[in-house]
Order: sequence, then C-alpha cells, then structure tokens
Amino acid sequence: MFAYADPSLLSLDDGILLVRTARRAVEEYLQSGRVIEPPDVGGVLQARGMSFTTIRRISEGEYRLRGCIGYLSPVEPLIKNVITTALAAALEDPRFEPVSADELDQLVFEVSVLSVPRDMESTGRERAREVVIGRDGLVAEYRVYKGVLLPEVPIEYCWDEETFLSETCVKAGMSPDCWLSEKVRIKKFTARVFKETSPRGSVVELDLAREYRERCLAIQP
Repeated sequence: MFAYADPSLLSLDDGILLVRTARRAVEEYLQSGRVIEPPDVGGVLQARGMSFTTIRRISEGEYRLRGCIGYLSPVEPLIKNVITTALAAALEDPRFEPVSADELDQLVFEVSVLSVPRDMESTGRERAREVVIGRDGLVAEYRVYKGVLLPEVPIEYCWDEETFLSETCVKAGMSPDCWLSEKVRIKKFTARVFKETSPRGSVVELDLAREYRERCLAIQP
C-alpha cells in the first residue's frame, strides 16, 4: 500500500494514461455533461495523490494558458484527482471563461503530479540558495494568503531563484519581498510533468532541468 502517489514512482505509461484521462474527462463533459468514471487501474495511480492540470490553447503559433487548477493535499486517488483538476481547469479557473467544445481541437493538456510540499529549512535571503530551478515548485503562505507556482513556470520566463520566490509571493497576493520574512512560510515540492506534444498528439515527460539549461542558461551573456 502506498502512503501517497509519490511522483517518483510513476512510469511514462502512467503519465500517458493521466494525460489521456484528463482530456477524455473534459471532452466527455463538454459533449454530454457527464463526469467520467476513473479507469480501472491499480498501484500508485490508486494511491491518494496531488495533481495540477494545465490547459493551453494554440493561438498564432503559440500555446497560451487556458486554465490551470490543482491540489496541494492528497485527498483522493491520483487517477480520480486528475479528472477533478482537469474539469476544474477547463470550467472553473476564475481567470478565464469556461472552455467550449469547439476549442478542443486547439487545446493541449498537461498533468503535473506533485510531491508533498515541505517547509524550507532556511530563512531570509538564504532561501534563494535552497531553490533549484528546473526541480522545485514553490508555495508561499501567510494567514489567508497562499500562492503556488509549478516548477515549469520559472522556465517559461527564465526567472532566477529570487525572481521565482518573488513571483510566488505576488501569486499569493503579497508583496514581492514576502519571502524574506520569517512570518511567511515558504514550501517547495517537486513534480513529474507529462504533456501532449500537440492537440490529441503523443504524450511526453518534460525534462525540466534540461529545458531550463537549454532555454534560459544558454541565452545568458
């Protein structure tokens, strides 16, 4: 029995199934209004897990964010959680209008499976030394404020460690320097990220560390 769905235990086939399930959940709901039942699977996919589903739409040759919602606590089996987060990303992200059926051919689905977030051991500016771009996602918490950024995000914008921490604070609705305060909890987590290469295309696992080196470090003077 697995304590929770540790992302390190997933295979590529598991990731492919999760992404296919995310897409099928949204397609079926938009076409029939029905929430699909999870596939009959065992092992780590039936352990309680945490996932984020990210949906992007191709526009003028670029994929633009269309919705992203997830969980930071393992409250239900991972395979079921992906259905939950996929539908939420498509229909409930407050930043966007709900996805419509006529968009499905332009959408790419991405599933991130998270480890349990852990408090950083360091404080103040030393926190930046503890962050590894291409490995870590971040959570900033203080009272009612909470913000999460997935490990993929700093790679997309080529942020350094301090910028990543600052943007997580902003996502939480706090000042960019909130991460310097000992009153603010900063947590980090890892993730395995699986995505379609094109709408309904093949599914691959992202190598975030390599992508960061090739996309961001190569352009530095």
